[in-house]
Amino acid sequence: MPTITPEKRLFLKERELGALLEITQAINQDPTEAALYKIFQFTLLGQLNIRRLVLYVKEEGKWQCTVSFGAGLPDFYKIALPAAILENCTSVPCPLSSFGNLGPAWQHLETVIPVVQNGEVLAYVLIGNVHEDYASEEATKFLQTLSNILIGAIENRRLARQRVAAAAMRKEIEIAQEVQTMLFPRKLPNDAHVAVHASYVPHTAVGGDYYDVVSLDADRFLFCVADVSGKGVAASLLMSNFQAGLRTLLRQQADLGTVAQELNNLIFRNAGGDKFITVFFGLYNRATRELQYVNAGHNDPLLIPDSGPILLLKEGSIMLGVMDELPMLKVGTIVVPPRTLLFSYTDGLTEVFDKDQNEFGEEGVLRVLRHNRYAPLSTVHRELLREIEAHNVNGAGFADDVTILSCRFK
Repeated sequence: MPTITPEKRLFLKERELGALLEITQAINQDPTEAALYKIFQFTLLGQLNIRRLVLYVKEEGKWQCTVSFGAGLPDFYKIALPAAILENCTSVPCPLSSFGNLGPAWQHLETVIPVVQNGEVLAYVLIGNVHEDYASEEATKFLQTLSNILIGAIENRRLARQRVAAAAMRKEIEIAQEVQTMLFPRKLPNDAHVAVHASYVPHTAVGGDYYDVVSLDADRFLFCVADVSGKGVAASLLMSNFQAGLRTLLRQQADLGTVAQELNNLIFRNAGGDKFITVFFGLYNRATRELQYVNAGHNDPLLIPDSGPILLLKEGSIMLGVMDELPMLKVGTIVVPPRTLLFSYTDGLTEVFDKDQNEFGEEGVLRVLRHNRYAPLSTVHRELLREIEAHNVNGAGFADDVTILSCRFK
């Protein structure tokens, strides 16, 4: 390589300073990432006289070509970065010839420069047809520095977007939690005729379970336990629509069959068949001791009388939201004997597995209920939660929301 005179070196340093100023000024103006890549391209072309440039950047764990310009180059946006470069060029610039024959696509490029931050390669700059003034090791190091500045700025933008998105998600979850809390009833019946108790353990910050108890008049109240497919904010919003529809129908004094059909239609319209809700509705009359119910694809509640066999409340139809009309809907009716316990729950209670993949199941629930048949409902729930935690291979880390709603008919 020819000897560079002091005058020439000064000229080159001025060009490098010009390139550095262009990049830093562009970053300070806060343009888009696409604009930054363009400025990087034109700076290297105009200030440093680099005629071929390809830039690969690691985005969400995948290598993407973000800049490709120069005569004779193929469409690098569709070409994967060779494994030989990824495996062997991880700290300092490398001549492409050191990787053997990479194929015709790479023949017009000469040097690959890794952009490293905190020990991780974030980008690769590949250059070719470099002016002889910029073929020195010193010039290559400057290119590496310039690339670090650019990729650092883009990485900072990405991290800032992630922080904003995370903050927005936290706020969204916070609002959804508040909405979900507002959905649950503040007071449950406990009088001379009936006592109701509920427990709810969400799997995530915003769960997909729901329970409600609504007084209709002095004698009648409706209760339900529901489980929406999916979790998170979307599930919470769908359940909010479900509750609003339920309350509207009850104010219109709709019968239980109409309630189920109309809510099914509401969920189907809102979710388009992509989501569904399993639910058990019960409508109890204190004066007649009659219980009407609809089981829409939900776990069968257990009706445990003071004596005699345990009944599973199965009558109803399929889950809500799958079809525009509930097929073969049937409203169950039963007269509840004194000192009967009705136990309803979501599948998070039974679908708990030990290290040998043995399910807690309905048998586990019945075993706990037999031992605590006449205990206060709060004690029954506490014992069940303690039992499934002991049974669960992950301890208290349940794989689904757990909701229990019990009614003791006196």
